[in-house]
Amino acid sequence: CAALSAILMFLEFPLVFLAPDFYKLDFSELPVLLCGFYLGPAGAVACEALKIILKLLIKGTSTAFVGDFANYAVGCSMVLPAVIIYHMGRKKKTAIWGLVTGVFAMTVFGSAFNALYLLPKFADMFMPMEAILAMGQAIYPGIDSVWSLVLMCVVPLNLIKGVAVSILTMLLYKRVARPL
Repeated sequence: CAALSAILMFLEFPLVFLAPDFYKLDFSELPVLLCGFYLGPAGAVACEALKIILKLLIKGTSTAFVGDFANYAVGCSMVLPAVIIYHMGRKKKTAIWGLVTGVFAMTVFGSAFNALYLLPKFADMFMPMEAILAMGQAIYPGIDSVWSLVLMCVVPLNLIKGVAVSILTMLLYKRVARPL
């Protein structure tokens, strides 16, 4: 599952109509969720970590590990609640509640994490915050702060990713549970 996740990380694409192009959408949480539903929370966290390690071994880092750490932390913020709730009942209903909770947790945590840590760190290391905000303003002229960038770009991106990965998980889990 970690190897599949690492491969899916390479199939990332920006949603330039929604967020600056350094924010990319990928479906690498799908195999992590499948692994977690099968093996539990420890398996999900281990799979998430192995995904990042494999990606680093194959491709390296272009963000001095900031983006890689973000992918791990935000990924865990979705996967852990979903898997923990699913394992309370192991039924379709608990899977749905787990995935909804995971999407909500990822959106809230990912947004706060971006505003308070990732964007300031990225600004310190790569480009001034004004340039980052200008990238957001090119999409949404009303962006005037880190928080407005997060609310207008990061929140929708996290929701789209979370919902898409959740739907795919629901469609695939029963089909891959037997081979797992």
